[in-house]
Amino acid sequence: MSLVKRAGEVEEEDHPFLEGVKIRVLLSERGDGAEATCFLVRCIVGSEIEEHVHDIQRDIIYVLEGKATMWVEDRGEFPIFPGTFIAIEKGKKHRTFDVEEDLIIYDVFVPPMF
Repeated sequence: MSLVKRAGEVEEEDHPFLEGVKIRVLLSERGDGAEATCFLVRCIVGSEIEEHVHDIQRDIIYVLEGKATMWVEDRGEFPIFPGTFIAIEKGKKHRTFDVEEDLIIYDVFVPPMF
């Protein structure tokens, strides 16, 4: 079955453990029977996504809006801004910090996170 959602029609939720970070779940295994989880993630100026690792999922990120710095274990630090694409292999530590402009990213996890 095909699925159509509009981001503005999907409820924005607080990230379960990151202050100043909001998510809109666009696709999930639990809600849609999908083989990936897709989010829109919004980080406000001054927020950060602390260092973490996904042991099972590949994390695929595309920056839609904003400006920040990202660090990935095997790449080091680099600026992110609209048009930046990042593919993080499972098991690699990473973090996002120095959010200078409200950041909106499209984030995909394969296999699904939930």
